Amino acid sequence: MKPDDVHIRTTLLPGDLGYVAYLHGKIYAEECSYGPNFEGYVLESLGEFLHQYDPAKDRVWICEHEGGMIGFLAGVHRGDSVQLRYFIFLPEYRGIGLGKKLMDSFIAYMKELSITKAYLWTTNEQHTATALYARYGFKLTEEKPSTAFDKPLIEQRYELDLNEQ
Repeated sequence: MKPDDVHIRTTLLPGDLGYVAYLHGKIYAEECSYGPNFEGYVLESLGEFLHQYDPAKDRVWICEHEGGMIGFLAGVHRGDSVQLRYFIFLPEYRGIGLGKKLMDSFIAYMKELSITKAYLWTTNEQHTATALYARYGFKLTEEKPSTAFDKPLIEQRYELDLNEQ
């Protein structure tokens, strides 16, 4: 499997966000023991995203293979910055370069909109993801203890400033 075997579309269709919520709930429960409150958090934020979605300012990358969604990423316009959200892949599609391909697309989207700052929230358990973010220049700027996902962990904010690269 190569990244080119995966079709990436940037048009949001009915059903996409419901499946993104499903992927988050299922994968994070299996891999990280997150509880139902995590899925609730994702559902609430996806609803907010959809109601404020502006295709001229926001971007989605829906990764599809053999007729099904296998990954997702959203760039959410937030004033003078953009928030990287909902970055997820089915486990069998990890490690083939798709993350790098989407991060390259995310940076290109920022440049297209002349936005130099981005941020994201994750947890201290997402080592592979945070290593990818660091390779793209994201820096850890905030940490806070949390039990919001039905277990103790550390939520982390990472920020990127393209002017510093």
